[in-house]
Amino acid sequence: MVDKEVQRLISPALGWTERGPDVTPVTYARAMADSPIVWMNSGEAAEYLGVGTRTLYKFIDEGKLDAYKFGRVIRLKQADVDRFIESCRIEPGSLEHLRADRPADSSASVDD
Repeated sequence: MVDKEVQRLISPALGWTERGPDVTPVTYARAMADSPIVWMNSGEAAEYLGVGTRTLYKFIDEGKLDAYKFGRVIRLKQADVDRFIESCRIEPGSLEHLRADRPADSSASVDD
């Protein structure tokens, strides 16, 4: 059950279920309609992501991250950057191939 104080603090635009806020694209858009847009320049967005500006431009060029060009200036919405961060989340168990303690591949044995 969600703490009543937390429920009171969350925007009333979001619906609630027994498990917490019912966030769907529609309820999210409704809640965000009243929020001002927070703009970031390329340097701020790159620093926020912990990457260089060239990597940021690569993400934009590949269509992985939305950006807007106003004249000669490129701007990003912080909400879009936050969504990009969430899209990069690593699912548990998906890095097994990188673990050093995994069993050795038996098909790679060498016969004398």
